[in-house]
Amino acid sequence: MPRYDFRCRACGDTFEINRPMAESAAPATCPQGHADTVKLLSTVAVTGRGGGASPTPMAGAGGGGCCGGACGC
Repeated sequence: MPRYDFRCRACGDTFEINRPMAESAAPATCPQGHADTVKLLSTVAVTGRGGGASPTPMAGAGGGGCCGGACGC
């Protein structure tokens, strides 16, 4: 379930809420009970499997482009 960061405009507290994406725009109340909050933008870090190896294509999977099977050459 995604985690969303909020900041309370009344007390300045920053807090997180786990909620479904369908409820991402719903208002949030800060832990101190204030309703005047704003959702913060956050970054997401995505990492690979490690080891420095590049991913290998799936067998039989044609890529796009001319020599990937799309043009019939």
